[in-house]
Amino acid sequence: MELQLGLPLFYFLLLGFAILMYVLLDGFDLGVGILYPWFNSDAEHDHLMRSVSHVWDGNETWLVFGGVILFGAFPAAYAAIASSLYLPIMLMLIGLIFRGVSFEYRFKSHSSKIWWNRAFAIGSSLAAFCQGLMLGMLVQGVDSSGLSASSLQGLTPFSLFCGLAVMAGYALLGCTYLTMKSRGAIQQKAARYGQRLLLFVMLSMLLVSLWTLYSQADIRARWFGSVYSLALMLLPLSAILCARLLFRDLGRVQRQFAAAADINNRHESRPFWLAAALFLLAFAGLVVGLFPYLLPRQLSFYQAAAPDSSLQFMLPGVLIFVPLILAYTLWGYHIFRGKVEDFEEGY
Repeated sequence: MELQLGLPLFYFLLLGFAILMYVLLDGFDLGVGILYPWFNSDAEHDHLMRSVSHVWDGNETWLVFGGVILFGAFPAAYAAIASSLYLPIMLMLIGLIFRGVSFEYRFKSHSSKIWWNRAFAIGSSLAAFCQGLMLGMLVQGVDSSGLSASSLQGLTPFSLFCGLAVMAGYALLGCTYLTMKSRGAIQQKAARYGQRLLLFVMLSMLLVSLWTLYSQADIRARWFGSVYSLALMLLPLSAILCARLLFRDLGRVQRQFAAAADINNRHESRPFWLAAALFLLAFAGLVVGLFPYLLPRQLSFYQAAAPDSSLQFMLPGVLIFVPLILAYTLWGYHIFRGKVEDFEEGY
């Protein structure tokens, strides 16, 4: 398909940026929730919640923003996706609601704290699993003409495996975030879990990629039958390099902790950026395979775009609020930079 420039392409790229920002930012705090049962004591649970309590709600801004862009700029795709994926979308929102409420109540509760711990862990896990499930359903293809049964038809071994893979990926992001923000035993435990999760994440990326190439002839032709094939091979090679460096750095954190040595700050923070780079490369590979479709093999971004008058009407708001959201996000992370220290107050 000939590349068509203009406002539809701009909003398509903006939608991709919003999705990527949400996956990276809300991914690590959902990952902290997924890791919650792996930490045992109340002190560890307190630390995990404090590590994300100041950023979790701001991170979800990108989910709302992405939904707004999809609704306003690509209403046909919004209608098809929302109808086809109604069940996982609703389950994801329920998980996010329970997770958000647990932040407010856990710090103020005593006898019911265990239930808010469970709400935080289950809500985070459910939201992450549903996001992976939706990704798998979209990649394998959904029948937007049979909307009444499409959500159930999409529950295949592939989509279910994608749900588990995204959960593992978010947990990996959570481990690297805790490695960067924690000290002592929590940092060491997060680094150890991170190495194990990295192996599963890389295996999952390999299996999903092979399944997609095997089952989707058009994606296979794009990767191996075009003049850009050699250039595209840089994506998996870069992912392997990132994974190798990430595994090494997480191991260094564990060895230096065991030796009671001062940990190099670079080794504490670099795992998070390497994990983020791994997600970025996976996202780039997904875009390469699916472009220019919003609903794979059914609806491209240009076909789904709203009229030019609607796109132009949205443009001033986008140009004003995107820089504001970015500035707010950067300022928030700057203010709360550094380690999360233990204290008794809430957030």
